[in-house]
Order: sequence, then C-alpha cells, then structure tokens
Amino acid sequence: MINFATSTVASLATEHPLATRVFVRHGIDFCCGGGRPLKEVCEEKGLDVSQVLEEIQLELASANKPEHRWDSEPLDKLIQHILETYHRPLDEELPRLEEMAAKVLDVHRDKDPQRLAELVTVYGGLKAELENHMAKEEQILFPMILRGQGAMAEGPISVMEQEHESAGAALGRLRELTDGYEVPAEACNTWRALWHGLKALEQSLHQHIHLENNILFPRALAG
Repeated sequence: MINFATSTVASLATEHPLATRVFVRHGIDFCCGGGRPLKEVCEEKGLDVSQVLEEIQLELASANKPEHRWDSEPLDKLIQHILETYHRPLDEELPRLEEMAAKVLDVHRDKDPQRLAELVTVYGGLKAELENHMAKEEQILFPMILRGQGAMAEGPISVMEQEHESAGAALGRLRELTDGYEVPAEACNTWRALWHGLKALEQSLHQHIHLENNILFPRALAG
C-alpha cells in the first residue's frame, strides 16, 4: 500500500499517472494544489483515504502496460509532448468552444440568461489568458529551458504558475455554472456538445498543468 502519510497528491500523480483517474473521480486537485499530502486532502473533503488508495491500487493492478513516467524523460521530449498533446489542440479547441458558447447564449438566453451570459464571459477570459500564456511559454520559457537556462527561469516560471492558478479558478467557476457539466434536459445538440467540450477541456488542462507545475518546472529550476 502506498504510504499516504508521506505522499503528496502531486507526487502520486507523477509517480503513478493512473492515480489521476481516481483523483478526477473524487474531485482531488492534482495540478495547482497538488503539493498537499493525500491524507490531508481526503480528510478535508470527507473522503476515506484508505478507500482512495485502494482505488489507486486497483487502477495500477488493472493496467495492461507500464505507466509512462514523464518525470524520467528528457526535458526536450517532455516539452515536445506538451506542445503536441496540449498546446496545438487548444489552438482549434478554444475558438470552437467560444463559438458554441456564443451560439448557446444567443439561442437559449431566455432559459437562463444570467448564468449563460456569465459562462460566456468567464470562458472568454479563460481563452484569452490561455492563448497569451501559451505564447509566453513557447516564445520565452520553453526556449530558455531548451537552451539549458532553466535554473535562471525562476521569474518566468513564477508567472506561469500564477497564471495556472488563475486558469484553475476559471475552470472551477465554469464547473459551478454548468452544475458539474450536468446537461440540462432542454439542451439542444450544440448545448450538449458545449458542456461535453468544457468538461474535456477541464480534464485536459488538469493534466497539462500537472505536467508543467509538478514535473517540467521543478526539473528545469533544478538545472
């Protein structure tokens, strides 16, 4: 059994990537707030830590191939993975979701005007922040790390971590506005697709931020 007394959520997610499936199920933050011990987080959320650890063990035992450990990959390969798996898909997905959110507000404004309007506003802010954030990583931070200057990047990394916190807060508000992405009975196909798309965005960003906050940034700073 994993020693929950000394393991943080982030370290578990790093050393056992399949554990993130369990964290997602229970709403456990493993990206921005992953520095806390699992036991402490479970107690705060009213979860049985032994049960959570049993679920993690089941995920590990049921895996049909070894877990991919990004903490042992070269930094250039990790950065390439982040760009290909997360940054480039967001180039298309962020505008797509923005268009759908505007359409749902336009067509269904009368059903829930305040909430749908706020959702468009919150999402628009998140989209703008993410686009600016990724540009700074690609133009400034990632090149520094690839040049072997990661130990000198404390300032840029601090800014990126603060922006990750802001993005996490926006995701939390979107989850509240969508009732946990529970699709309303009266939702049309576009509305349903928007809710599903926002949920997928949340899950992808959690993994994305985890790789940067808990693996890439600490390794880069350590030189």
